[in-house]
Amino acid sequence: MTPPHRTVFTLDYADKRLARRVERSLRPEIGDIEGDRTTASLTREGATLRVTVEADDLVALRAGCNTWLTLTSVAQAEYNGRL
Repeated sequence: MTPPHRTVFTLDYADKRLARRVERSLRPEIGDIEGDRTTASLTREGATLRVTVEADDLVALRAGCNTWLTLTSVAQAEYNGRL
């Protein structure tokens, strides 16, 4: 059964190389940090990366969104030389 709550973050990068690097940084986390109430998936088309977070309830959705946005921000900063 599909969880009733979903958020999709669409992240557009300057080029597909950066999008691919961020994707590769995030991919190992899929399945590793999910809880009983939240799942996440990741897709990339060219320079566009999509993170989909699904959850059983709104509290879990908020927590999942915060987690994935933070991970994405850290991956971007790493490849932009800010870490």
